[in-house]
Amino acid sequence: MDRFHAAVLDVADGRLDPAAALDFVSDPGFGGFAMFVGRVRDLNHGRTVAGVSYDMFEPLALNGFRAICSDIEGRFGPKVRLYVAHAKGRLAVGDPAVVVAAGTPHRDEAFRACRELIERVKHTSPIWKQEHYEDGDSAWSEGCSLCVDGRGQAGDAAAGEGGGHGTPAGQGRR
Repeated sequence: MDRFHAAVLDVADGRLDPAAALDFVSDPGFGGFAMFVGRVRDLNHGRTVAGVSYDMFEPLALNGFRAICSDIEGRFGPKVRLYVAHAKGRLAVGDPAVVVAAGTPHRDEAFRACRELIERVKHTSPIWKQEHYEDGDSAWSEGCSLCVDGRGQAGDAAAGEGGGHGTPAGQGRR
């Protein structure tokens, strides 16, 4: 059986399924399972959000997801299963946008693998997010605004530089 699953799902074809993630990372020898589900929230930076649109270069995103999983597997060993799926297209408030999960023999490594998986997907993937506001306006996200470097300082990602949920080329800062 495969040890990791990477997918992009166009929301026109269906919704992300957290139960599928848990099913995939389950194994009779595993006692630890951790999952993160990121959903579209209704308020961001003081503005009421009506929905979001995610755009991405799918082949590059999938290659990146697989590389992240392969790297995590290389450090955690063959006793880890990883799942990552990200939505593409227009999502409403409350819709799941990303699902990641990790299954391992013990809880500590499941927590650590899951946390690393979501952080690396958010910070390195060629995925762009446009927020649509209740007042009819929309804006591209400036990237991972809460990103910090190893010293706890706002890094380049906080300024909209680097990968992960930033502004697409030709649409402002990148």
